[in-house]
Amino acid sequence: MENREGQKVPEVTFKVQVDGAWKDLTTDEIFANKTVVVFALPGAFTPTCSASHLPRYNDLAPEFQKHGVDTVACLSVNDTFVMNAWANDQDSENLLLLPDGTGTFSEGMGMLVDKSNIGFGKRSWRYSMLVKNKVIEKMFIEPEKPGDPFEVSDADTMLKHLSPQAKPPATIGVFTRVGCPYCKKAKEMLDAKGLKYEEIVLQKDVSPTTLRAVTGQATVPQVFVDGERIGGSEALEAYLARA
Repeated sequence: MENREGQKVPEVTFKVQVDGAWKDLTTDEIFANKTVVVFALPGAFTPTCSASHLPRYNDLAPEFQKHGVDTVACLSVNDTFVMNAWANDQDSENLLLLPDGTGTFSEGMGMLVDKSNIGFGKRSWRYSMLVKNKVIEKMFIEPEKPGDPFEVSDADTMLKHLSPQAKPPATIGVFTRVGCPYCKKAKEMLDAKGLKYEEIVLQKDVSPTTLRAVTGQATVPQVFVDGERIGGSEALEAYLARA
């Protein structure tokens, strides 16, 4: 795969559906006089793309914006209906999903590959790039290995390129139960600090058995930050006071 740093991105027109109407989205509209992070992947709804690649870029998009990025775009050789459905499924409100349905952009980048062996046909190789005013400043291209390598095009690598000192926001999970006042207090404390978190509701998202298996505890709330168990609402209050 050719590294095209210093070259311009291909001039193409993406055919997209917005609110049920067709719209042409050109290279100029996306890239001209803007700083854009693009990550390209083999396909919507595929395992690595759905579980890791897209969600992390969506999570870190606000951090990219703090470092001068106007748009974070996800590109795949899929049509606009597939990309729109995937965007809804992923709640990817921070991203622009680009449907390279004919593979024209990917071919122009030299990144169109044949994945007929797994029934995909022509798809994009996995890579990411930083584009400033249509010129590619930096590319992270996955190594040419069998399968679907995912080693360098991730969101954290791109953020470190933009700012080596940047500290990604904490990953926070909160196990709760409907009607639990201590759970409500824990969420209010996180909200007051402007901290994003994922809520896992007992009896809805997980069973009591799963709660014990994952946390080693039977009570809620149980708060985890970057994989570390903080505990209940009082422990969270003490943690936030130290942070």
